[in-house]
Amino acid sequence: MKRGVLIVLSGPSGVGKGTVRKALFEEADIDFQYSISMTTRSPRAGEVDGEDYFFVTREEFEQNIAEGNMLEYAEYVGNYYGTPKSFIDQTLASGRDAFLEIDVQGALQVKEKMPEGAYIFLTPPDLDALKERLVGRGTEAMDVINRRVSTAASEIRMMANYDYAVINDEVATAVNRIKDIVKVERLRVDRVLPAYIAMIEELEQ
Repeated sequence: MKRGVLIVLSGPSGVGKGTVRKALFEEADIDFQYSISMTTRSPRAGEVDGEDYFFVTREEFEQNIAEGNMLEYAEYVGNYYGTPKSFIDQTLASGRDAFLEIDVQGALQVKEKMPEGAYIFLTPPDLDALKERLVGRGTEAMDVINRRVSTAASEIRMMANYDYAVINDEVATAVNRIKDIVKVERLRVDRVLPAYIAMIEELEQ
């Protein structure tokens, strides 16, 4: 069976990763398995274990870290959040593509452990557009916005660590670019060759 492709969508804060991911998953011809995160926080009303998150104790999470089962993780406000490697491995082994939407630091952690994935950097058309988007949210003071733009500028330099750059000028266009990338990824020789090697070995027996 052909192994699935790990697709990692990343980019600076405020670039619209969540919006693009949501639009991508609404496409009729998309059947990606969205990566479910593991967390030590308590479930909120309506959240389902194994669908929204894998809810675990702090001890269980730390055991996963110790055993190398976290592709990436971070601690926010006293709780761990991260991506369990076993879930991604099982998804890919079943032939299904796995999709991960994540911040830049997390994506680089994932790449260290699974360099064979397709790493896509979602970038704003320019930093003015990013600033407008953050101002448009209307949720933050100007000094916070300026700080986030400067963080975004340093994150954009990290684009060098990715395979593809997709400009998020229009959501529908960005979605089509990501779909094109996945089509190209499926044609890579290192993805196609193992199936042919297996066929050759069967013939030679």
